[in-house]
Amino acid sequence: MPLNQYRQNWDLEVIFPGGSRSIALEEHLKNLENGMSILENNKATCLSTIDTAPEILAKMIESLTDIKPGISQASSFAACLIAQNPKDHGALDVQGKIAAVNSRYESILQKVQLRMAKIPQVVWDRLMSSEKLKIHHFLLNEWRNQAGNLLGDRVEQVAAALSPDGYLAWGQFYQQLSSGMKITIGKKDYSVGQAINFRAHPDESVRKEAHEALEAACRKKEDLFAKTINHLAGFRLQLNKMQGINSTLDPALLDNRLSPATLEAMWFAVSRSKPAFTAYLNEKARLLGSGKLDAFNFWAPLGSTESIFSYDEAADFILKHFGRFGPEMESFARNAFQEGWIEAEDRPGKAGHAFCAGFPQSGESRIFLTFGGRMPNMLALAHELGHAFHNHAMRPVHPLHRYYPLCIAETASTFSELLIIDGALDKAADAKEKLFLLDEKLKRSVMNFMNIHSRFLFEKRFYEERADGFVPAPRLNNLMADAIEEAYQGSLASPSVRSWIWTPHYYLTKSPYYNFPYTFGYLFSISLYGIWKERGKSFELDYMNLLRDSGRMDVEDLVKKHTGEDITSEQFWEKGLRLCVKDVADFLKLSK
Repeated sequence: MPLNQYRQNWDLEVIFPGGSRSIALEEHLKNLENGMSILENNKATCLSTIDTAPEILAKMIESLTDIKPGISQASSFAACLIAQNPKDHGALDVQGKIAAVNSRYESILQKVQLRMAKIPQVVWDRLMSSEKLKIHHFLLNEWRNQAGNLLGDRVEQVAAALSPDGYLAWGQFYQQLSSGMKITIGKKDYSVGQAINFRAHPDESVRKEAHEALEAACRKKEDLFAKTINHLAGFRLQLNKMQGINSTLDPALLDNRLSPATLEAMWFAVSRSKPAFTAYLNEKARLLGSGKLDAFNFWAPLGSTESIFSYDEAADFILKHFGRFGPEMESFARNAFQEGWIEAEDRPGKAGHAFCAGFPQSGESRIFLTFGGRMPNMLALAHELGHAFHNHAMRPVHPLHRYYPLCIAETASTFSELLIIDGALDKAADAKEKLFLLDEKLKRSVMNFMNIHSRFLFEKRFYEERADGFVPAPRLNNLMADAIEEAYQGSLASPSVRSWIWTPHYYLTKSPYYNFPYTFGYLFSISLYGIWKERGKSFELDYMNLLRDSGRMDVEDLVKKHTGEDITSEQFWEKGLRLCVKDVADFLKLSK
């Protein structure tokens, strides 16, 4: 195989040539603004007659459809520019312009929702019986039901709060602040993303130095980060109060189309299984020569069997095992590698977190990460390709039905990870290599069942305290320490109490609780993985159909339709957990 077969830098030029100074992008933004102006000029007539005939409502929906994908296209482009170069001030300016257009869009959408809520049920039922609106039944009923949480005549106030100079500005400030951090390790400066990659370094002294350097860098700026997270949360709490929302968890559940019963059943089942994973952590600590596992050793590879992959080797391995699942996934991933969809180069100055950005108008995705050559990097690459494959599966779906909840998005990504880690286990040469790989797999279980739980607990308690006033950095550190202690059941030493700083999910402006969906996706993907093991490649079509339905059904109904399972039951979650607990048993047996 030739070296450097696959490019490690993405191609953004085919989307909007010229970066943040792109003439095509400028024209795109002008078209969006013109489209919004036309929609705003016509909204009064449409809103006053929306209940008179199905074609009026259908026309309004199509007007919204014409604009939303364009907003997403430009927003993803700006996010990619900022990730590759956080100092791209032009991209930040573009991001602000897109936010302004989106604010106008959301304002009109909310007015449409409020108007729908006022339509008498008998008239609404008549509208919904029309063939013109049949395709949109789920979405329209969801919009109508959501209107109870909207602000009526105070929509404009919310739009102002969400403007580039308000709520969203703090999210942008976090991106700049975190991307500009320099973590000094071995007399060399690294980005946050590069420093985090050192967690999997084979040398314990390097892992410890990187851990302490990251904590020290965060300590220096913790007051700035505390101010940022407090202002973000303060905005959110004010908006919730205006909307009559009592719990910050409610919008997250609504966004994920999940019931509280499902979340409670999942966390209850997870908590009951934790003793097994505590046993794994304690055994790993013993193997590493300590009584309790240090946080900087959690990602440590066991033994000397870890392989270092070139980017090409990782790509070929992923393609092989995606091909075992089905031809569509393999073909899709090959195209992503060959057509410059992935930014993977290990260099300073990049943003610190991996992500996948969808471009709905061009039917493409872009993947961003820092590839360091180790198994966690290959799994992160597979994870983001899973997100991109979900976007690919949604291409035939109506543009307004492509917006699926995060918990299902994380299903596709973690399913892809499982294909890779189990592929590596299948070809393990001996017990030592299998132990190493089981450790890698179990890290994912612990991350989802313990680490994600600690993030959930921290965020819940932070918002409870923030409602009473500003929460200073020392208190945030204490909240993080307590959440980690509880979630890990006391099995982790020297935890990163400032992980609230370098965890970007707390600073996202769209929705709080960007954590529990990962656990949902992980456990649900294990169930789907079990189905694939039974059916083989014929399952790929069923899998894609499930993904395609993910933007037009409540998750409970989606899972019921495609698997026959009730996810409000603890028994459903226990099925996946039993498979994970078996991994622990295999690990403990091999480690003796």
